[in-house]
Amino acid sequence: MKILITGSNGLVGSNVSSFLQNKNSKYEIINSNRQDTDLFDFNKTKKLLNNVKPDVLVNCAAKVGGIVANNSRRTEFILDNLKINTNLLEASIDLNEIKIINLGSSCIYPLNAPNPIKENSFMNGVLEPTNSPYAMAKLTAIELGRAISSQYGHKIINLMPTNLYGPNDYFSPTQSHVIPGLMYRMHLSKENKEKEFKIWGTGKPLREFLYVEDFADAIDFIINSEWSEDLINIGSGEEISIKDLSELLKNIIGFDGNLLFDTSKPDGNPRKFLDSSVIFEKGWRPKTSLFNGLTKTYDWLLSNFENIRI
Repeated sequence: MKILITGSNGLVGSNVSSFLQNKNSKYEIINSNRQDTDLFDFNKTKKLLNNVKPDVLVNCAAKVGGIVANNSRRTEFILDNLKINTNLLEASIDLNEIKIINLGSSCIYPLNAPNPIKENSFMNGVLEPTNSPYAMAKLTAIELGRAISSQYGHKIINLMPTNLYGPNDYFSPTQSHVIPGLMYRMHLSKENKEKEFKIWGTGKPLREFLYVEDFADAIDFIINSEWSEDLINIGSGEEISIKDLSELLKNIIGFDGNLLFDTSKPDGNPRKFLDSSVIFEKGWRPKTSLFNGLTKTYDWLLSNFENIRI
């Protein structure tokens, strides 16, 4: 089976690639990233698909970031993600034998969607305002995929993962997601022997996290299963407050200072917990606890500190 992975240098793409390569010797993995193909260019995107002719396309390419990046660079987040998704999907129109696994995000669901959030909450309400441009790009990809599937007979499955974390994440102090951002800054605070560590918001919002290797395992499960659904939540089935997450990271990192919550900064969505019963009932479950996943991620950060992406 020939599997093309776009965005193969990122958190998800790099881990999916290594996991699938180690999982099944019958997989032929072709990695693609911005060094070999500019997915903003339709003709180059089309050339990639025509040259590789994969059995499966796993689209991990995306512009991603945390609450600060999403809210301050709104134009780039919608334009860049629209270009990537529309180019890949349009370029696949003549290649309906390709099984496409398109990665979305739990932020596509409305701000006030009932928790746990089911797949049928799709486009049923107003989006969370801090990351609505990114969410709109992902929503457009789902609708475009459905249109292409209906008109041309493609098999396109959209996976909606919860908050992912793990090795090779983007460890920026201001632009990354919550776990790598907190982990990186708290490590520096430990090294600098600081007495206080500031965290955006009240610490009350609840979040669900999934270790990226477990997500790669879910993709392998999807590839080898038959699905009538085209929208599938992938979560851990557990949630934790930002305050408790920060305390857990403090314990793992060994930071001795006090945690201070800056209530003048936004919390974002108060709760975002996915209902993953569709894939759970099919037989897939995550294997990595949050404590073990965070420990593995911090060990990786320490081993790669001089070369991490910030």
